[in-house]
Amino acid sequence: MGSTVREMSEALINQVLAAVNTHIAADADEEQSIATLIAEVERLRAAGADPFSEDDDLVHITGSAIVVGSRGTVLLEHKRLGMWLQPGGHVDLGESPWDAALREAREETGLNVRFTEQPPRLVHVDVHQGGRGHTHLDLRYLLDGGDADPAPPPDESQQVEWLDWPVAVERAGDERLAALLARLGREFSHEE
Repeated sequence: MGSTVREMSEALINQVLAAVNTHIAADADEEQSIATLIAEVERLRAAGADPFSEDDDLVHITGSAIVVGSRGTVLLEHKRLGMWLQPGGHVDLGESPWDAALREAREETGLNVRFTEQPPRLVHVDVHQGGRGHTHLDLRYLLDGGDADPAPPPDESQQVEWLDWPVAVERAGDERLAALLARLGREFSHEE
């Protein structure tokens, strides 16, 4: 990795760690995920690995999106896992996790999503198994999806839906996502 690329990566790592360190965990599970993410990023740095690269280590940072709008929130049935989750995925070279969340949400839902605020709002940190032996240090960002119908391209899951908050909580593929959606549902229900 050239010095300019390394410097850019270090600056991005510092920016991510600053956001994670100021993020207030909603519960003990998220507190543990934050501690794990920080420890793993430091381990990867010490090893000279890029924490954003799925090629450098089986543990890496990913970005995902909690897409909200007047119709509730968007979930999709993950093609490989067969469970309802938020859009998201791996961080491409030179990309930030929030930009990965934005790109993945657009690619997977066909919606013209945008950040709800600047800087992008980090709403959740979750460490989980990502398949193929990978561990994802997932950073979840809040995006506005407007109110258009999802229109995923043919190579993505076709099961993408706007769900009202109670249905999204019930359908969520894991309990940490369900807890996050329940919390955000209360927040957004009070705004309307």
